[in-house]
Amino acid sequence: MNYEAVIFDFGGVLFEIDYNAPAKAFEALGMDSFKAVYSQAMQNEIFDLLETGKIPGDSFYGWISNYLPNASRQELEEAWNCILLHLIPERVDYIFTLKQKGIRTFIFSNTNELHVEVFERMIENTYGLEKFKSAFEFVHYSNVLGLRKPNPESFLEICRVHGLTPEKTIFIDDSIQHVEGSIRAGLKGVHLLPHQTPAELIDPLI
Repeated sequence: MNYEAVIFDFGGVLFEIDYNAPAKAFEALGMDSFKAVYSQAMQNEIFDLLETGKIPGDSFYGWISNYLPNASRQELEEAWNCILLHLIPERVDYIFTLKQKGIRTFIFSNTNELHVEVFERMIENTYGLEKFKSAFEFVHYSNVLGLRKPNPESFLEICRVHGLTPEKTIFIDDSIQHVEGSIRAGLKGVHLLPHQTPAELIDPLI
């Protein structure tokens, strides 16, 4: 199979994140149940609505403040955004080498307007946001697309928009449920484990 395109997950693949940090931060503020409503593997409907752009960020903070009525807005923002650590620049550099080989490259991230504002500012300050985005033909955020992983329709919609053949498209993600969703959509799903790099998984395929 000659693969023509690679769709990259963002957090956990190109950007270092700490899935456990928000739970610890919200618990430190007094919310004992955060792990039960948000994790890498599953999440409450409120997060799905936020990640598909169906509610604004202020609605999310309003919801979480019901659990933490004594927390300030700044404390809530810091707790929510502490999941975001830093860009992994060498992995973005690798994507430019794929482009040089004629491989079409994309991002598909389950995210929300609150995180986008923060991580794009972090990228601008460390790597350059314009340079980062130039590594990709298009960057898809779930809150803009209106669809999120692992829904197979989300992958098929991206393929339709860009004229991609699912069977000739690789999708790489650190969350197994998202990889499984891409496989159900007909893509070549690749699961990135913590000790691996995208290059060592993608290069043998192309």
